[in-house]
Amino acid sequence: MVQFADTEQEKRLELLRKREAEELAEILSQKYDLPYVDLSLVAINTDALRLIAEAEARDAEVAAFGKVGKRVSIAVRSPENAKTKTAIQKLQDLGYIVTLFLCSDESLRRAFDHYQDLSYAIQNQAGIFDLAGGDLEGLIAEATSVPKISNLIASTISLKRAYRTTRILQIILAGGLSTEASDIHFEPEEKAVRLRYRLDGVLLDVLSFDEETYRLVLSRLKLLSGLKLNVTESAQDGRFSIKIKGEEIEMRTSILPGNYGETMVMRILNPKTIGVPLEGLGMEEKLRIRIEKEIDKPNGMVLTTGPTGSGKTTTLYAFLRKVNSSETKIITIEDPIEYHLSGIVQTQVDKEKNYTFASGLRSALRQDPDIIMVGEIRDEEVATTAINAALTGHLVFSTLHTNDAAGSFPRLIDLGVSEKVMSSSVNVAIAQRLVRKLCPTCKKQRPANAQEEEIISRTLAGVVDKSLLPENRKIVSEASTGKCDTCGGRGYKGRVGIFEAIFMDKKIEEILRSKPSEREIFAAARAQGTPSMIEDGILKALRGVTSFEELRRVVDLDALP
Repeated sequence: MVQFADTEQEKRLELLRKREAEELAEILSQKYDLPYVDLSLVAINTDALRLIAEAEARDAEVAAFGKVGKRVSIAVRSPENAKTKTAIQKLQDLGYIVTLFLCSDESLRRAFDHYQDLSYAIQNQAGIFDLAGGDLEGLIAEATSVPKISNLIASTISLKRAYRTTRILQIILAGGLSTEASDIHFEPEEKAVRLRYRLDGVLLDVLSFDEETYRLVLSRLKLLSGLKLNVTESAQDGRFSIKIKGEEIEMRTSILPGNYGETMVMRILNPKTIGVPLEGLGMEEKLRIRIEKEIDKPNGMVLTTGPTGSGKTTTLYAFLRKVNSSETKIITIEDPIEYHLSGIVQTQVDKEKNYTFASGLRSALRQDPDIIMVGEIRDEEVATTAINAALTGHLVFSTLHTNDAAGSFPRLIDLGVSEKVMSSSVNVAIAQRLVRKLCPTCKKQRPANAQEEEIISRTLAGVVDKSLLPENRKIVSEASTGKCDTCGGRGYKGRVGIFEAIFMDKKIEEILRSKPSEREIFAAARAQGTPSMIEDGILKALRGVTSFEELRRVVDLDALP
């Protein structure tokens, strides 16, 4: 007796009918010269849905599915339908900028089904993802650790679609803010999508979730960021804001096409994390006092160096806050402007408008500034112009990509700066890295092992200023792996800088005439008494600020000076 799998066959036929309907809609979209959208793959923005009443939307066969500020994305079945045109005209009369998409009947039905979920959703305001409200403030207070965030997301995935997408996104963003993450990473893999936070410079897994949920979250984030929904094969960059308790926190989004779909990274630009005063950066007191004297000078150049993510921007902003006053004119040229500082003119590089670091610097000099901050010295033109500005009565702050402070001088020579004028223009070159601070609640002490003792002895022997040496050189601290409410069990809480600096003096001036190597410049600067980055790191490890394990992650402890 032959048995037919009727149910399975019906499912296949239904899937085939839907596929044919979507293919027809895509063909018609080309006829009408409109982009095609499949709303089963797109998160429906509840604020957009509210713009058109359900009865009117069904009658006019339209669905508003995306909204960023006054820009609205509308899906239609037939753009020539009179009722469709009337509904669109109403939105345009209200000042909305409408972008039309052509979709299938099935897509419209899916959109209309979301009207029943409007009571669950939380309204957004003017293109800003609003995390205000008592329940969401409670969510931020609740999502205080990676395990808690993982559990909250996992328990939300089974909820209704409209509410689920909003809620998951709220948890992810609230968790990032609560844990003070600097970045949120979505990484599609073969069978799932990996969610990770960068906490204190280190990536930590949160959880993996299904591809369908990610598509909905991604489309919602694209709409919020002002990105194109139908572009999946090229990189896109955007930004949006999160509103919490009346304050706005900017999110910068970056999307790249990958093997298993689009990967997205969100950078959290929280003003509270950048607002570190100069005294809180982690500089040894004698070094800080000396640098304060340099940034108080009326002219010259102050350079910060280090790789991406080493805290250079935070240091430059600390300098700017220190010197900012009603008596000074400060102009910055940045790429991009990450944080806004009151009382300072900040400009952003725009290649499309031919506003580069070089042209921006030339324009800034015509504005009669006292202090200029150039985000980065990248080429000969910028280097030469910045040096000339430092020579003609301006104080210039900028950054270079070098490994250490000594490398700043050969790098400037490579960029075409004459070693003869460098001694009159560069005040100080500072190099830095960021290391995680041990949790003050759960950190443990232990005796240094033989290898650590050898590194300690070798490093401290090179410290010129012996007053910096600690009494106890045998005890080091390490991170705890147990449960801790302060650090969430990570063993570390926050970051601090390790620094080195080379000041312009007679010895440096003389040696520069022979175009020296980094090692020769470093040796000539030892008499200044400033510890190297490795020495500064070892001193912090002996004081219980950080651990040897963390230092090894950031600097090469075996490197010879």
